[in-house]
Amino acid sequence: MIIKEVIQIGNPILSRKSKFVAKIDSEETRRAIKNLIDSMRYHNLIGIAASQIGEKLRVFVTEVRKTKYRNLEKDKLRVYINPKIVWSSKKEVVIYEGCGSVAYAKLFAPVKRPEKIIIEALDESGNKFKLEASGMLSRVIQHEYDHLNGIEFTEKILDMRMIMSSEEYKKKMALKK
Repeated sequence: MIIKEVIQIGNPILSRKSKFVAKIDSEETRRAIKNLIDSMRYHNLIGIAASQIGEKLRVFVTEVRKTKYRNLEKDKLRVYINPKIVWSSKKEVVIYEGCGSVAYAKLFAPVKRPEKIIIEALDESGNKFKLEASGMLSRVIQHEYDHLNGIEFTEKILDMRMIMSSEEYKKKMALKK
């Protein structure tokens, strides 16, 4: 198990577009996927893109589950290689987002994104899949997909006055229960 530190905002690697993965079964790709999974779980994240651990590959992983902030509806571990969002709903929703690359997930802010999406990608075995996602899974996919294109969620914050610390976010989520 190799745990990578999550690269923080301001590092130029986060603003560069990731490169297409030509060899799915290469040692580099397999190592990056393993490091992504281990690092995501260690840092208590529900998604992480390769750029966040210093790999410039078009790869991210998601695993929606209970975190220290929210008790989320569980979704299995998924690997996305060379993903492409092929459809987005017209309906958009505003949800507070955080990011392991922004103050180590200690900052949350409102971001508007499409409610539903369809994504096509390859899995870790090189099999093509198409997934329709809504709810938190849709949100996480869009967030990680942005990372592959060099975009941080801070660029999409709706209202800078609504930013809050992770401690305040936890309190807010506790009130919603």
